[in-house]
Amino acid sequence: MVKEGLTRLSVSSAEYYAYHGVKSEEKKLGGKYEVDLDLYYNAKRAILSDNVKDSINYEEALFCVSEVINGNENYDLVETMCSDILDTLMDKFPELLIATVRIRKYAVPMRRIIGFIEAEQTFSRLDE
Repeated sequence: MVKEGLTRLSVSSAEYYAYHGVKSEEKKLGGKYEVDLDLYYNAKRAILSDNVKDSINYEEALFCVSEVINGNENYDLVETMCSDILDTLMDKFPELLIATVRIRKYAVPMRRIIGFIEAEQTFSRLDE
């Protein structure tokens, strides 16, 4: 017997190459991005049916990410890109109760040596 509760479906380190940033070099040359998703929903129906149609399909979730990162809009800030991904996921999946999106941007052109910069945002329908 499955108890009611939230299931977390996570995707880690989905890689993209995209052309975003404040500096013109970033928009021209592009760079590597990684995205993590934490998607929370009541998976009871999916668990009982064992059918992807009753779940949050992570392939469709990654398609949402691709639409934003590789779409027609150029972003200066990873915070804005993160917010747009979150909005797209919440619109696509009405059963999604809580979602967290993390974006890491590598090879940031600056006068420091850093591994990456990262933005994270969370949205919850439970707060509504």
